Amino acid sequence: MSDETADSRQESFHELLRSLRVWDTELPHFDPAQAPAEPLPLFQQWLREAAEAGTPEPHTMTLATADAHGTPCVRTVMLHDADAHGWHFATHRTSRKGRELAARPEAALGFYWPAVGRQVRVLGTVTAASPQESRADLAKRSPGALAAALVGRQSEPLSSLAELERASVAAWERALREPDAPVDSWTLYVLEADEVEFFQGDDRRRHVRLHYRRGRGGRWVTELLWP
Repeated sequence: MSDETADSRQESFHELLRSLRVWDTELPHFDPAQAPAEPLPLFQQWLREAAEAGTPEPHTMTLATADAHGTPCVRTVMLHDADAHGWHFATHRTSRKGRELAARPEAALGFYWPAVGRQVRVLGTVTAASPQESRADLAKRSPGALAAALVGRQSEPLSSLAELERASVAAWERALREPDAPVDSWTLYVLEADEVEFFQGDDRRRHVRLHYRRGRGGRWVTELLWP
């Protein structure tokens, strides 16, 4: 590829970025003075409102972990629950994120709901649920989710797409034949939050940021942050 062609493609990409707009809709009002004393009820309300506003897959989230050396890694996963125990998600404990959580059991979650101009960040300590709870979590999911879990080997090198196709076909057949098939590596994780931040976007860039953090005795303390 010539330098001229590369420069042209780069300039085209810059023009694309400059043309993109955010929050091309009327954004909701958020009064932090009316927020609850704990973050969970507000999170559940915001996720519900994001779904009602038409945000696709509002239960997907960014999960950030780090290895033993502190090297970060980020990916998108699905929220399985959010309750008094924390924010729940699941994966193979043998996957990269599973290995990283074993080495450093801290993580951060990020939710972004563009239809309402909202973000939520959650930071805390992660613990693995029991094998019984992990099996129950997988049992609640679809046959496709079970088939994907049965394929396993997540994050390992793959020799070809044909190998994946063969493994997937076999896993789907087993999932339909054995809807309670065990997957020993499947693990439910629970993040107990130490910090939760709620961000409400504003079209004049006067964004509202409400930050919850655990204080003495585990009680939540709130503060506003500059945008």
